[in-house]
Amino acid sequence: MLKLSKKVEYGLIAIRHMASIESITTAKEISEHYKLPFDLLAKVMQKLSKNKIIASHQGIHGGYKLAKSADSISIMDIIQTIEGHIPGIVQCIDEGLEKCSIHQNCTIRNPLHKIQENLESVFNNLKVSELV
Repeated sequence: MLKLSKKVEYGLIAIRHMASIESITTAKEISEHYKLPFDLLAKVMQKLSKNKIIASHQGIHGGYKLAKSADSISIMDIIQTIEGHIPGIVQCIDEGLEKCSIHQNCTIRNPLHKIQENLESVFNNLKVSELV
C-alpha cells in the first residue's frame, strides 16, 4: 500500500513543528527534539526552503520558519516538493502502463486509479494546520 518515504515523514515532522511554535527554529533543534538524522533532515529542509514552503533566515539567530500560513500549505505541497510526485498505489500508476505485464487484461485498473485520485485529493485538501 501507499508508503511515504522517510524524507517525507521528516519533512512533515519539521513543518508540523514549525507550525506549532510559530518562530524560527533550526534543523539541529528539530533533529535533536525528534531524534531524526540531522544530515537527511537538513537536506529535506533545504528542498522545502528552495521551493518556498519554509523560509531560511541567516545569521546567529537564524534558522527556518514557515514561508506562508499553515492553512495554505497542503500535505501534497510537501510530498511533491520532496519526492516530485505522490507514489502510485500500483505499478501501472507509478511507472506507466508499459511497465505492467497485465495491463491489457487488467480489470481493476480503473477502480485503482479512482482510489489514487481520492488519495491525491485527500493530500491536496489536508492542510498543515490540521496536523498541529
